[in-house]
Amino acid sequence: MSQAIDFYFDFYSPYGYLAHYKIDAIAERYGRSVNWHAILLGPAFQAVGSKPLIEIPLLGAYSVNDFARTARLEGVPYMPPATFPAATLAAGRTFYWLHDQNPDLAKAFAKAAYKAAFAEGRDLLQLATLKDIAEGLGIDALALEAAIQMDAVKTRFKKAVQASLDKGVFGSPFVIVDGEQFWGNDRLPQVELWLARGGW
Repeated sequence: MSQAIDFYFDFYSPYGYLAHYKIDAIAERYGRSVNWHAILLGPAFQAVGSKPLIEIPLLGAYSVNDFARTARLEGVPYMPPATFPAATLAAGRTFYWLHDQNPDLAKAFAKAAYKAAFAEGRDLLQLATLKDIAEGLGIDALALEAAIQMDAVKTRFKKAVQASLDKGVFGSPFVIVDGEQFWGNDRLPQVELWLARGGW
């Protein structure tokens, strides 16, 4: 059986948002599944000595325009939350709390959270937003609120972030196919070619 594709994303990554629309369809065309991994870009930025794109002189203004321009090109809605950029700790904890019970539900939550954040401009730092997303998926909002405060859930997310760094993940989206690494929404065409050709 063909190996699953690993898709790493930060909930407040505009390029991760754009990529999330496409990654499953790309994989399906080549008989692959996708393992979704929520990460935090903060530790990755620290590891490479960088910071969020919009906080970098010159590159920041370009990036803000490019996020919106690429969304228009790809035909997807784009309305970033006012709190962007930020560390989406609670969303990441929620993802892994769900993932350890039902990976498909965790993926559904990730997709709904991306829609809320970048299609509707909602604040994922607010617990009320996460609870509303959860309820829309039939998830017990009170159980979620309790879970994300549990040490075990906090540790689960920390370990997942560290595991991503250990694999060389330093951005979002980041895709690993058969051990080959691809960084960025603009590398998804290469991901597809890699799958089609079996590498090069």
